Amino acid sequence: MKNKHIIIQIIIIVVAAIFFIPFIGRVHLFDWDEINFAESAREMIVTGDYLTVRIFFEPFWEKPPLFIWMQVLSMKIFGINEFAARFPNALCGIVTLLVIYNIGRRMYNVRFGIIWAVVYFGSLLPFFYFKSGIIDPWFNIFIFLGVYFWVLAAENTHLKGTNLQVILSAFFLGLAVLTKGPVAVLVFAVLIFILFLVKKFRLGLKWSSVLLFIVTLTFIGGFWFLLQMVTGNFDLVRDFIIYQIRLFNTKDAGHGGFPMYHFVILLIGVFPASVFAIQGHNLKGNIGTERIFHLAMIILLWVVLLLFSLVKTKIVHYSSLTYFPISYLAAYSFYNIMTGEFRYRLWQKILLCIIGAVIALTVILLPVFILFKQVFIDKGLITHSFTIGNLQADPGWNFSHSLIGFTLLIGLIFSFFYFKKNKILQIGVLYISSAVFMFLAILFITPGAERISQNAAIEFIKSTTNQDVYLCSFYKSYATLFYHNQQPVDDKKAFNMKWLTSGDIDKDVYFVLRIDKKNEILNKYPQVIVLYEKNGYVFGLREAIREQ
Repeated sequence: MKNKHIIIQIIIIVVAAIFFIPFIGRVHLFDWDEINFAESAREMIVTGDYLTVRIFFEPFWEKPPLFIWMQVLSMKIFGINEFAARFPNALCGIVTLLVIYNIGRRMYNVRFGIIWAVVYFGSLLPFFYFKSGIIDPWFNIFIFLGVYFWVLAAENTHLKGTNLQVILSAFFLGLAVLTKGPVAVLVFAVLIFILFLVKKFRLGLKWSSVLLFIVTLTFIGGFWFLLQMVTGNFDLVRDFIIYQIRLFNTKDAGHGGFPMYHFVILLIGVFPASVFAIQGHNLKGNIGTERIFHLAMIILLWVVLLLFSLVKTKIVHYSSLTYFPISYLAAYSFYNIMTGEFRYRLWQKILLCIIGAVIALTVILLPVFILFKQVFIDKGLITHSFTIGNLQADPGWNFSHSLIGFTLLIGLIFSFFYFKKNKILQIGVLYISSAVFMFLAILFITPGAERISQNAAIEFIKSTTNQDVYLCSFYKSYATLFYHNQQPVDDKKAFNMKWLTSGDIDKDVYFVLRIDKKNEILNKYPQVIVLYEKNGYVFGLREAIREQ
């Protein structure tokens, strides 16, 4: 039996590595988040100061350092590039599938563990984020493990090892704080409080264990912040706290959204798991620790969903912690359909068909849209000048790229019409086709999307790398740092827009701006000379006055 578990885990590692690692360096990092974190890692390496997170070579209070440290280590091995920036999350994908397989088999059995791993692996956004360079995959798994070990400790106080589970819960939650901040503690605290109410005010742990949890969490999660204060960086800690509060109260520039934003994102983005997760709310047959864990997953899903629906800033990955409870509830539903406890409902099939068809058809029709884009522009259906400029880029898509959408569509068709009597094949084919679809879409569609959205700007920035010039953008971007290979400067005027546009500059300044802001900026800064325009971007120059 032990050999069986080892073989299954080896298969998980190999499959995950094949799908998550190859080609992750093929596309430029995307502004803002991917380049933001990679740039902080690069600046750590350039300055040799691994304690302070920086942007523009100034202390950066928005994020703690743990994920940045992971990227630094990766860059030390692979160099400062896209592959190194994304490699930590590829590893996180492997770790995540191993973790949920082992938790699933211990909670239920080996079959459930495999189902859960397949469900997570085959859902769209969870798959996508393991090939990205953002913080959230590690942040999420640390919180999830914190919840898991807390449930084990609280529900098995009669067994040995309770204090170890308490320490592990606090340890992983502390790592989550070091990864992204105290919102991890907020989510965890709300979940435990609701669980406390559901269990009729029974905590399950001794107060000594609770104290052990608090001490461990404070030490692990707070040591970097305490270290900052000890070294005199009170301002950084203060600004970090202010920033966390501001995210809840205000809408970050460019990151607003409607109240149901995350509901829609999760329903479509975590396809197919999101559909099955609805039925998974049924607690039928669960007892003991399994029942409390199931409740914890339901509570975690709704706490995150409601909490970030209230937050003014709307970003897709803010609700990504829900991928764990959604995939668990979907696996629970799938497992019970297989065992006959649940029925595979008609509404599930209809919803799967609608969402799957919309996603597949979107990719199938992309080359058609690009072919007829000028028709849409001429008819006034697309009017935004920056978007029109973006669409002038050649994404390299042709009708062969439509075949990627057909992988998902064919999976849907086979699932519903050819495997009606075999539920394992019926749902298994759906998830596998979904994973293959995402792999191919990231490999072949994403480069074209990057060419449309930002490639022209980044290629211009890269062309200035070896020149002794200043470089800045008139829109929020970290590409001017990372892809220009910006080095530390003694005079911070190098990052001062007013000085760069109208001051007594000592060397040439290159500018990057969006075409929709062209007239406004050129009227305000007449010394900026337009070099050329490309794909929605305008590239300018202000020459330094040279002595004759």
